[in-house]
Amino acid sequence: MSMDITKLDERVSVTGQITIDDIDEIVNAGFRSIICNRPDFEGGGEQPTSEELEVVAKSLGVTFAYLPVRIGVIPDERGEAFKQLVSELPTPILAFCGSGKRATALHQMAKTDNVTEEHQSVVAACNWDNVFDVVVVGGGSAGIGVTASLLKRRPTLRIAIIEPSDKHYYQPAWTLVGGGAYAAADTVKNMSDVIPKNAVWVQAAADGFDPKNDIVNLADGRAIGYRQLIVCPGIRLAWEKIEGLEETLGKNGVTSNYRFDLAPYTWSLVKELKEGKALFTQPPMPIKCAGAPQKAMYLACDHWERVGCLDQIDVEFDTATAVLFGVADFVPPLMEYVNRYDAKLAFNTNLVKVDGRKKIAYFDLKDSEGKVTHKEKPFDLLHVTPPQMAPDFVRNSPLADASGFCKVNEKTLQHPDYPNVFSLGDVSSSPNAKTAAAVRKQIVVVAENLLAAKEDHELKVIYDGYGACPLTVENGKVILAEFGFGGKLLPTFPLNPTVPRKLAWFFKTTLFPWVYWNAMLKGKEWLARPGKSS
Repeated sequence: MSMDITKLDERVSVTGQITIDDIDEIVNAGFRSIICNRPDFEGGGEQPTSEELEVVAKSLGVTFAYLPVRIGVIPDERGEAFKQLVSELPTPILAFCGSGKRATALHQMAKTDNVTEEHQSVVAACNWDNVFDVVVVGGGSAGIGVTASLLKRRPTLRIAIIEPSDKHYYQPAWTLVGGGAYAAADTVKNMSDVIPKNAVWVQAAADGFDPKNDIVNLADGRAIGYRQLIVCPGIRLAWEKIEGLEETLGKNGVTSNYRFDLAPYTWSLVKELKEGKALFTQPPMPIKCAGAPQKAMYLACDHWERVGCLDQIDVEFDTATAVLFGVADFVPPLMEYVNRYDAKLAFNTNLVKVDGRKKIAYFDLKDSEGKVTHKEKPFDLLHVTPPQMAPDFVRNSPLADASGFCKVNEKTLQHPDYPNVFSLGDVSSSPNAKTAAAVRKQIVVVAENLLAAKEDHELKVIYDGYGACPLTVENGKVILAEFGFGGKLLPTFPLNPTVPRKLAWFFKTTLFPWVYWNAMLKGKEWLARPGKSS
């Protein structure tokens, strides 16, 4: 061979920079795997990129792994990663860098002849066939969107999406369904139709994480290995936290726009109600789309006003929070609608029990001193927003923070304890509003920073906490609330964001769903670019 190859042991040989033409020789020499330890563009762009080499290697049946190491002191975690690669990849393996010295140093650090019994068991459970460059836990808006964006940037990445459901939902439209302004059938597609073509769909439920060994455990007993992990399974709706609720949902006048099958029942109840008591509830934070509980109330009131029966309906908003909306700038215009619909506000009031047969809701009321009293309220219509929490397999894992959500640096969305782990969407501990609009911006942050971390570069893409809540205050008008960390207003358009607008209604009902299905889930990042650190 024309290359200068040094055999280090029976499993690993090393060499200097290879070219695309060299891969034929490497295959003919019997190598079954290649490890690239040289960062892309290190030589000023003269050498082929890892992606170009990987395409050719895979076409010839050779496994390719990219583990870049910059010149200088090699971090211990790179040595550990090399050790794991050597244990998993088909052998013999050829590792290369600029001269072969870094590959040789990594081999020395790895000490592959001293693999621990624990690591051997991990390798046995997780061979190369189910070890991925990136594993994404969750096939919702965050999981599909970030996978599509990563594959746009690096088409050769081997990405697995772990998602048990065979359906994918556009949840932001369920409030509209409950208000009679959108068809439920238009909010759902088959999961197989939205999974990016080059991703592997693992249709199973995640059951836990072993971040020390880069493993995701599945509920069916399997284990999936990863080089990098993205945690985005969403938030769990804890219906069971409200006594009696589950057995009465969908009947007895009890409904919720937080479930696909119940949103149409909301609209049915709204149309049928001509007089009586209508309660709309909101649990303690955090919840996804914090404006949704009151949006259900506004759209219902708008209908009752239009048909002339609002005066005969006693409307009440019972919220466990102390304010109507978390961003103060939007409270005055919202209060105008509260007054217009003559709705009563009950703050620090948390729904704890429902008796659907008797049509009585039970609340805990907390006063300014923290003292809790109990109150019964009869209803004819009860719209419930359920308590929400991180999924159990996240909350009980090493990745969780004290509140049970996946711990991240709120600016980079990288886990502070496990640098090859990122998280976005509702399960992330970042203190932003949990909305699809937030996910749209977070996708770019995670995609850019994950690839930077993969190449041992500084993470420069910064998330500013952007979230948006299109507040449907009436059928035909929306207050487009856009804001970031600390309630800072971040309007996309040069218009006063506190004013209800017909244009924003068009965005909510027509433009945003189209962008979701045709751009966000397909790696097109329109108006989604975040800032960068200096």
